[in-house]
Amino acid sequence: MNQRFRWPDERLIKAAQNGDVTSLITVVMESQPHVRKFAGSLCASPQDAEDATQEALIILYRKIGTLRATGALASWMFRIVRNECLRQVRLLVSRSDEASHEAEASAEPSAEEAVLRRLEAERIAVAVGALPRDQRQVLIMRDIQGLPGGTVAHSLGLSNAAMKSRLHRARAALRDSLAASERTPEHTVDRSVGGDPPL
Repeated sequence: MNQRFRWPDERLIKAAQNGDVTSLITVVMESQPHVRKFAGSLCASPQDAEDATQEALIILYRKIGTLRATGALASWMFRIVRNECLRQVRLLVSRSDEASHEAEASAEPSAEEAVLRRLEAERIAVAVGALPRDQRQVLIMRDIQGLPGGTVAHSLGLSNAAMKSRLHRARAALRDSLAASERTPEHTVDRSVGGDPPL
């Protein structure tokens, strides 16, 4: 199956970078199966994967001129998809965080509190994004989206016991990751959301 799809060749990419619209459309079309595969393995849900695929292909179409090395198309696309999937996790964590704080805080938080809260949400999102795909899926569906355990198990094709076991492993891995990042003097967060930086 993998043999059927190949990345666009350098000649085609060069023509697209030089403004040839037909070549550009061909590059986008030939990249699509690979981008979709990246998204399916990196994102938390099929819907997120589809959104990340579309976003990555739009960036490819608009910014192919910023790609300096034609042979680096695959790694550029992988980085864009990864950052888009991570951005979606950050959004989910932020929304979940905001919802829980709204209930307990009637007063407006200070600017400092708001910044600290946003940084904490981003740190959690990075840790969630680093989990293996099977753990990331169950954790997001159960703990961030708040879906019932039975719904999560059914949608992932798992028994309730298997879902609970996977969720337990995901929570433990997340706790360990967050504890490790607290011990580091400076938390490093990938801020290149959108994956635009040139290679």
